[in-house]
Amino acid sequence: MDNRIRILDVTNRDGVQTSRLGLAKIEKTVINILLNQMGVYQSEFGFPTTLHETNYINANLELARIGVLDPIILEGWVRAVASDVEKAVELTRVEHLNVSISTSNQMIQGKFQGKYNRDDVIDLMTEAVSRAKELGIKTIGVNAEDASRTDMDFLIKFGNAARKAGADRIRYCDTLGYERAFRIHFRCKELASALEMPIELHTHNDLGMAVATAIEGAKGVVEEGQDAYINTTVNGMGERAGNCDLVTTLLALKHGADFDELGLLDPNLDLNKAWQISKYAEHSFGVPIPVNQVGVGENMFAHESGIHADGMLKDHDTYELYDFHELGRGEKILVETGRKITTGEYSGISAMKHVYGNFNLEFKNEEEARQILELCRFANVQKQKPLTKEEFILLAQHPKICHTLLKMEPPSISIFKPYIKYNGKETKTEEEYLTKEQQS
Repeated sequence: MDNRIRILDVTNRDGVQTSRLGLAKIEKTVINILLNQMGVYQSEFGFPTTLHETNYINANLELARIGVLDPIILEGWVRAVASDVEKAVELTRVEHLNVSISTSNQMIQGKFQGKYNRDDVIDLMTEAVSRAKELGIKTIGVNAEDASRTDMDFLIKFGNAARKAGADRIRYCDTLGYERAFRIHFRCKELASALEMPIELHTHNDLGMAVATAIEGAKGVVEEGQDAYINTTVNGMGERAGNCDLVTTLLALKHGADFDELGLLDPNLDLNKAWQISKYAEHSFGVPIPVNQVGVGENMFAHESGIHADGMLKDHDTYELYDFHELGRGEKILVETGRKITTGEYSGISAMKHVYGNFNLEFKNEEEARQILELCRFANVQKQKPLTKEEFILLAQHPKICHTLLKMEPPSISIFKPYIKYNGKETKTEEEYLTKEQQS
């Protein structure tokens, strides 16, 4: 088979939709940098129509332009509405888009409440794709939300309409984690055969099968002579029970039965960064990696049972499917138990210079150091967590881009608009309140 399975990571779009969690813009940027170093093909890096994402998106696109985020492709997510595509192009310099709309009867009826029918869904999607082509978007993916609960006849009709409008890929979304590996394999095989175009697999973990369904669906696509793209998130972050875990997926494609012989995994992928990116996501999301997490959990290479320990000590392949070095593990983690100098939103120049000295980074003069100090302070305010080595280095190496990255300003609001009703009573307008305050 000449076709490949590529990774399109959606941590910075679907992963950050995890309830009660999120990432600061500098954390999303470091995730993109680590994904790029890992050889991930594409990152769905955010929402170009969301105003608080605008500076972050343009800053990351600038990092791509100067070669920091290269060759990874940065792609934005919008609704399959022509006006969203127009707004994305107006606010950002994004060149790759995924447009999304629901396709199952359940979602069309439940979400749209009679406003749109199936034909309307296709019309909205094709208008969005056509508009994206007109505005110069280089690649367009079309998401069939809840594809796993959509009948195949309509899914094929939807996909053909997308292809004719100019879409490059169709995303098969198992939005509720409903799929089984056997079923999705043949559904995606049929879809790839009918559409003759690449298919993305977007699977959720509601039944604990996100990785299994993703790789089996992808294998069905490749068998029909098309490239497959698996959507992943770092540490499986995502809504409800999460998404298809990045490291687990890569290990399954490289070491799983039959898959190891087929060589379907994108050869540019480097598992040696797995440990680093997983630990960074653990810190950034504030969610501990489970002790039994595939590849990166504390117990992954721990052996206690007498038979297991004896066999592993004689030949580690006896009880280990892969080596820990392959994942970038093995270095001792040093924990400071004495004096510690930390930096935060109120830190001074001496503390910051001390921390940067630990990374062998020096400043050319005091003015440059103080400018970086201010960036570090703002980054700490945005994160509300200590900065990591990766973040300190990013701030020092690309201060102008980070200045844009950390800048956030809500849209202007007229003070003459009345407040909403509170307890059934309409409150004073801001204008009336301010006038009264001035008079007093």
